[in-house]
Amino acid sequence: MRFLITLSYDGTNYKGYQTQPGLDTIQEKIENALTIINNGKKTSFTSSGRTDKGVHAIMQCGHADLDVNITEYKLKRAMNSNLPDDIHVIKTQIVSNDFHARYNVVEKTYTYYINTGEYDPIKRNYVFQYNYKLNVAVMKKGIKYLIGKHDFRSFVTENKEKENCVRTITKADIEKNGDIIKITFTGDGFLRYQVRNMIGILIKVGEEKESPEYVNDFLNKKDRSIGGKTAPANGLYLTNIKYRGV
Repeated sequence: MRFLITLSYDGTNYKGYQTQPGLDTIQEKIENALTIINNGKKTSFTSSGRTDKGVHAIMQCGHADLDVNITEYKLKRAMNSNLPDDIHVIKTQIVSNDFHARYNVVEKTYTYYINTGEYDPIKRNYVFQYNYKLNVAVMKKGIKYLIGKHDFRSFVTENKEKENCVRTITKADIEKNGDIIKITFTGDGFLRYQVRNMIGILIKVGEEKESPEYVNDFLNKKDRSIGGKTAPANGLYLTNIKYRGV
């Protein structure tokens, strides 16, 4: 029986999502819990995509196949009983055997938080402590160039190996509430480091080191080697996933 499992996690204490030999990862914790529930049979968890070290998830999804006869409610409770406190299953749902948590995704949303005020040690793992003022008005102009279907090769670190860097961003917003800047991207999918690299360029515009049009110029270069900073992982959250047929 295949289950779609929706969960959230705090990525602070992990070496990223994906299983790596000898390292603490989120996938490893989830698969360990599933294996216990599945009567000791090694059980894999296929997620919508991986998140990097230090990145958090308000909503992450994946599927798993279980041989045991268990209800959705009991699976949720059993998983949470076998998971650490920084990983929590929100919902489980029985799906068809041809459902795929990665390939059935139609939309993902990522949110990034920047603190432009006083350094906050309490939130150091959850908001990028930039701690300087940024010009949000010009950042809002710059972010508009990222909306639409583009080749995002300039924002992908391993672009030499990545043949297809074309993705569609349907929505991109910047809001400021007090000292906190919230940047949200929604699209059909994102490449590794893409969001953090886009944030890096927007910060450069917000520092008034570059014009808003620089975002478009950088995008069209299709070359990561020309430069650009990668924003820290701790301000990034995977916040929503939408599927077709669910």
